[in-house]
Amino acid sequence: MSGRPEQLFPLFAGLETLDGIGPKTAQNLSQLQIETPRDLLFSLPYAVVDRRRRASIRGVDLPATLTVEVRVGAHRESRNRGGAYRILVEDADADFQLVYFHARAEYLTRLLPPGSKRLVSGKVEIFDGLAQMVHPDHVLPPDEADAIPEFEPVYHLTQGITQKVLFKAVQSALARLPDLGEWIDPAQKARAGWPDWADAIREAHAPRGLDDISPSAPSRARLAYDELMAHQVTLALARRRERKSRGIVSRATGELQSKVLQALPYRPTGAQSRAMEEIAADMAAPERMNRLLQGDVGSGKTLVAFMSLLVAVEAGGQGVMMAPTEILARQHLEGLRPLAEDAGVRLEILTGRDKSADRRAKLTALAEGRIDMLVGTHAVFQADVAFHDLRLVIVDEQHRFGVRQRMELAEKGVGADVLVMTATPIPRSLALAQYGDMDLSVLDEKPPGRKPIKTAVVSTERMVEVIDHLRRAIAEGRQCYWVCPLVEESEAVDLTAAEDRFKSLRAELGEGVVGLVHGQMPPADKDAAMAAFQSGETQVLVATTVIEVGVNVPNATIMVIERAEIFGLAQLHQLRGRVGRGEAESTCLLLYRPPLSEGGRRRLEVLRDSEDGFVIAETDLAMRGAGDAIGTAQSGLPRFQIADLERQADLMAVAHSDARALLAADPELTSDRGKAVRTLLWLMRQDRAIRLISVG
Repeated sequence: MSGRPEQLFPLFAGLETLDGIGPKTAQNLSQLQIETPRDLLFSLPYAVVDRRRRASIRGVDLPATLTVEVRVGAHRESRNRGGAYRILVEDADADFQLVYFHARAEYLTRLLPPGSKRLVSGKVEIFDGLAQMVHPDHVLPPDEADAIPEFEPVYHLTQGITQKVLFKAVQSALARLPDLGEWIDPAQKARAGWPDWADAIREAHAPRGLDDISPSAPSRARLAYDELMAHQVTLALARRRERKSRGIVSRATGELQSKVLQALPYRPTGAQSRAMEEIAADMAAPERMNRLLQGDVGSGKTLVAFMSLLVAVEAGGQGVMMAPTEILARQHLEGLRPLAEDAGVRLEILTGRDKSADRRAKLTALAEGRIDMLVGTHAVFQADVAFHDLRLVIVDEQHRFGVRQRMELAEKGVGADVLVMTATPIPRSLALAQYGDMDLSVLDEKPPGRKPIKTAVVSTERMVEVIDHLRRAIAEGRQCYWVCPLVEESEAVDLTAAEDRFKSLRAELGEGVVGLVHGQMPPADKDAAMAAFQSGETQVLVATTVIEVGVNVPNATIMVIERAEIFGLAQLHQLRGRVGRGEAESTCLLLYRPPLSEGGRRRLEVLRDSEDGFVIAETDLAMRGAGDAIGTAQSGLPRFQIADLERQADLMAVAHSDARALLAADPELTSDRGKAVRTLLWLMRQDRAIRLISVG
């Protein structure tokens, strides 16, 4: 695949090759991420103005944007400088005024000579009982009327760019549209009733009403699909390359697994058994596994992860489980230890905090194969860490873990299978956008014995009652989390919020009862505070959100979240999942500061009424949009110019299966449709995918 196809050259030329764009305008457009004619064509209008001609402004509900032919009458200059300059005009049926501020009389006399006919278009409103059009958008002699489109597209602008300049440049870019081969599956295209690519671009820039700019308009839907398709083909190519890279066959014997299953006090859920089977089958296959295990809080991911590690050990190899933080790595260790004892396997932990002698001993044991399973932080992948025979890498809770890191990891583990676990239920469309190169296992049942958590929404005005409730719970020997919000203003503000709450609770409940954890503490202090809470030495833990991921204290039965209205839904759901892990009834109190906005109230009610993470995630997506629902800043979610992941979620699923089917049928993209898809990848700037084809 040598380089960009020639028919795309005109779309990737400099902007200055377009009508009316000089160096300055080109520079201004780069503020909108528009660098080439192609970018201009993909910057679709967001609104449309009806500029169809009317005979008169009479009988129209004002204010309104109108286009009429007028005869120009007298000019009246303002007495004071910068005041209103008025020009009387009359159309077929009514008279009104054109008004300019800071006007130059000679310019306006040239533009609108008294006695001449002109076509004017702009917003007409009533002011002091008179109809007036202030600063018309268009003023033209009648023979140039065609320069005003009947429906004028409205584009996003930046400093120094007007609608007129942009419209003209887009028209010039449209004139060089190439006819490209079709990359969409013909059956899909016919079923959806989509136009060809070039027609879709033309139609999208010539909307004739509001329906034409909605995401469901055929031309828009098609262009959105093109974008999603290019993205999914890229992921499918990455997946294919990853699967082609040498995998290791790890066959389970079932010997160790049966020991663990016998020792369990309950039977795995159907979802757990299904996920374990899917993972074991992937590990036994010669290609490399690349699977996402998605399970809600409390759906039993730990057991599935451990059973997968056992497959590696039964096959004579080693497994490693990586966590994003030290606290979590230690917690995984606690969770896995009893299971490892049942199975009789050697489990160790490796973090950045291991002292040199300890560390050396562990590294030797690892390299000699005397450690079966390792739990650790990113320290596991430092240069001096060598495994005897690494078969499986499990990565926990990583939105911050993209395709690139998975590839790096693969290089370290020479073909080790990869399982990524997330406790965040992600709506399917987003899961496909983010993890479309992976196979998906979903845990959608709760194991028996998980008690429901009672959730209440409480105003901070009832703080006294909340603290009384805590006092009673502590007297009964129970424990409580109290989460303070991370207000973005500054670390210092958050700190004082948490510290003030810590002091006031300590004053209310007594010394030694309350502990504090926040992001600014030295790691050792943080661990000590967590340990004191885990061992039951302190009964209340005041924390900023450091505790949201994975901390396990079965005796904690109350979760208080202060200023719950400023948290994301997914985050609140994660926090709530920290309680309800033991025998006792658990409650979660969502404290809000009145007055609550309509949206804030709805979000808290969704949480109060549902414990299903997937329902909550779908609601979050609908209410806050894709970027916010999983925090685009660090989510690795692609930025789409046209596609709208909330409103076009179904298109993502179609693109996903279409991309996989296409590569199965035409792995080298050499058929006519395959070649068209190569062009699509160039058009969508998916250079990474193009490299994957050329090296793949």
